[in-house]
Amino acid sequence: YTQYTPYQAEIAQGRLEALVNFQTMVADLTGLLLANASLLDEATAAAEAMAMCHTIVRAAGQERKEFFVSQDCHPQTIAVMQTRAEPLGLTIRVGMTRTLDVRDGRLCGLLLQYPATDGYVGDYSALVEQAHHAGVLVVVATDLLALTLLRSPGESGADIAVGSSQRFGV
Repeated sequence: YTQYTPYQAEIAQGRLEALVNFQTMVADLTGLLLANASLLDEATAAAEAMAMCHTIVRAAGQERKEFFVSQDCHPQTIAVMQTRAEPLGLTIRVGMTRTLDVRDGRLCGLLLQYPATDGYVGDYSALVEQAHHAGVLVVVATDLLALTLLRSPGESGADIAVGSSQRFGV
């Protein structure tokens, strides 16, 4: 084992194999076709998903500058989203999902927490359907361990899922 070990073909191949196995498991648990395992944490992944939603909607010819974040999201996720939205020229709206009107034409996407930061597990299928009818993309922040028992975000119609497999930190 030397300082050059990470560059040795055997070690690199093993890391790539572990990554593809992990990404395959994530795709299975989220119910989505693609997975990426290279972001630092859930909050950063949520901010990247927000930027992705904005880019997709803008590429479709719509200039929507708002992103909704459920107040049920983890506080650190909300904080990172607010910080990252500013340089993108986006406005973050934090609020309750049950009072959200997705038809106003200003939203490029929305973020839901499943399970919520307080542990609540809701069915967001109706909201996801309304969002899609309004041209709004849906991101779900989730817990991989919870998805071994819960319905996957993909089954609920989510466009993007983000999360962390390291929930047990203090």
